[in-house]
Amino acid sequence: MIGVYFSGTGNTKFCVDKFLAEYGDVENSFSIEETETLEKIKNNYEIVIGYPVQYSNIPKILRDFVITNKHIWKGKKIFIIATMGLFSGDGAGILARLLKKYGALIVGGLHLKMPDSIGDVRVLKRNYEKNKELVVKAQKKIHSAVSSIINEQSPQEGLGLWYHLAGLLGQRLYFSHKTKNYSGRLTINPQNCIGCGICQELCPMGNISLKNGLAASSNTCTMCYRCISKCPNQAITLLGKRVIEQNDVNRYL
Repeated sequence: MIGVYFSGTGNTKFCVDKFLAEYGDVENSFSIEETETLEKIKNNYEIVIGYPVQYSNIPKILRDFVITNKHIWKGKKIFIIATMGLFSGDGAGILARLLKKYGALIVGGLHLKMPDSIGDVRVLKRNYEKNKELVVKAQKKIHSAVSSIINEQSPQEGLGLWYHLAGLLGQRLYFSHKTKNYSGRLTINPQNCIGCGICQELCPMGNISLKNGLAASSNTCTMCYRCISKCPNQAITLLGKRVIEQNDVNRYL
């Protein structure tokens, strides 16, 4: 089994790595951004795919990856991990339905509540101890899920009609436009930017570049929040007007 993931502030990568570790497959996970990932998918039959849910939807970058490479999914047995700040309904299910179109066999799904990564919005913010507790609970849930899979009772979270309706009515019906296209709303405050280039290096879309010594954004943001969480001077925002908290899952390990 291999792990394939898209991760913003590290939550999803951590969960996929933990899942694989329970199987004994350490150091066998690959970001969709890595050049070797496609070949790894082609050469493996069992795959766990992880990603952070955005408005009960798939991140645009992951959707494009799946569709662009639609020929590689046929016959693959896939378990889906969806990470989230609270509740997503069919977070795992929406990717499952897309992969099924291309011939994948979905064997199960798992929803994991993790520390919120939307650093410029106050809602869902928790203190350090609460976030640490979330990570501990997620690890226990992963352990339990793997034990169930080994016993041929794979978790089915996010899959099925009830989950589909919950995701649709809970968020996606009202906010699907926010993930349909890449965003051009990323804002960089030139007064706070120090031109360090960290955001440019971290951006999976090449959406940020340095111009005249300062960071500048375009219109292909996939809302991963890496730049916002790592900017040393809190110069970047997306949904809110100021940075409230910069998240890194390693703080809670």
